[in-house]
Amino acid sequence: MQNKVMVCVTQQKTCERLIKKGFEIAKEIDGCLYVIHVVNEKDKLLYNLSDGEALEYLFDITKQLGADLVVKRSKNVINTLVEFAEENKITHIVIGNSTEKSKGKKFSEKLLKKLPDKQIIM
Repeated sequence: MQNKVMVCVTQQKTCERLIKKGFEIAKEIDGCLYVIHVVNEKDKLLYNLSDGEALEYLFDITKQLGADLVVKRSKNVINTLVEFAEENKITHIVIGNSTEKSKGKKFSEKLLKKLPDKQIIM
């Protein structure tokens, strides 16, 4: 089974750092890289950018690194990430640390609970 790395990006433009971390991991484990951004149906894709600019920004980074970019709108971000990880047989998940410690911790705990067989890297 091939290793697959999923990088979860948020509404922060600093997601480039996470994508590069995911790229390094994929390279180390000889795996493929997916970058996924799940946004609430009513929110913008990235903070203070239009959807077009946000998509272009993410597309440019992922294209440079040979990653697949997936953008989804959903009412339930966690469930959408879990479904994607299971459908694509993801082995490693890269997520960022939230600036709000409790919020970031809850997010990672929910992912770990729903995907106990995945390696989650923060």
